[in-house]
Amino acid sequence: MEQLGKKSGPAARLDTILRHLSPRLGTAPALTSVPTSAHVTAAPQPGRFRYTLDNNVLTPEQRQFYEDNGYLLVKKLVSDEDIERFRKEFIRICKKEVSLPGAMIMKNTALKSEYGQSENVVNKVQDFQEDEELFRYCTLPEILKYVECFTGPNIMAMHTMLINKLPDSDQQTFLHPMHQDLHYFPFRPADRIVCSWTAMERADETNGCLVVQPGTHKEPLKPHAYPQWEGKTNKLFHGIIDYDEKGPKVHLVMEKGDTVFFHPLLIHGSGINRTSGFRKSISCHFASSEGYYIDVKDTIQEDLEKELQEMVQKKYSLPAMKLRDIWNFRARLVRGERINL
Repeated sequence: MEQLGKKSGPAARLDTILRHLSPRLGTAPALTSVPTSAHVTAAPQPGRFRYTLDNNVLTPEQRQFYEDNGYLLVKKLVSDEDIERFRKEFIRICKKEVSLPGAMIMKNTALKSEYGQSENVVNKVQDFQEDEELFRYCTLPEILKYVECFTGPNIMAMHTMLINKLPDSDQQTFLHPMHQDLHYFPFRPADRIVCSWTAMERADETNGCLVVQPGTHKEPLKPHAYPQWEGKTNKLFHGIIDYDEKGPKVHLVMEKGDTVFFHPLLIHGSGINRTSGFRKSISCHFASSEGYYIDVKDTIQEDLEKELQEMVQKKYSLPAMKLRDIWNFRARLVRGERINL
């Protein structure tokens, strides 16, 4: 059962507005903030493994692979039936048959006149926690069985996305530069956060599969900004500043239902889709509810906070909010007890 608390200030105003839009929203607990630098990650755990917890799901070989590389690929984890249900719900969202309060639906508006409201235009649905069908992904027992190995038993779903990578051009419209997901997160410890990313159809180098740099989860959080390249850059598609392109990379070729779990400091990105079809994936970042929020002021994440404040103010006509207030509103308990996050 969730531990309920009270909110005040901008967070309370955002709750009021969005609860009016969607009466299903519940009240989140009061924020627990620990004053710490955004550079800080969790201290090493005693014993052989730092990045996974003792469990009866992962083999010692799997734990060691994640320890060394920062990611773990599990084949055919999500059923074809579930993926088809998620795909159908995405199509309904594209056609505006479903209303999603609080969600960010990203589109290639240049294609709207040609294709209208369809999957040919929408390339991402972000923060789908209010969609009962899509959010079901975050509660799948087969997903949470693995997530608990990284977070422990009290699990929060913090960030949700369904990405529909559209056919692209040499302008690299939908290329996501190499980045670390922790750049976007005002909560810690990093080692108790994990992303679950499931391919909804085959993903390979031709249609823009995930690209990872093994072992980079052991590095600190790096400064991020919009990439300096020609052509359009999508909103919030930040990349590591002065990124070394010569570093070793692995293209994660995945079949439908395959799921990769990875650390929030792992450097990764995705290429462009050079095919005539789509490349869909569904994902969620999970965290231990025993974690804590940080204040990003005077850290390398401060510019991100300012950008998100402007976006929230424009969409909801609200005064400036802390990054942690925005994330606290999105968070949903999926297993165990809600403690801090």
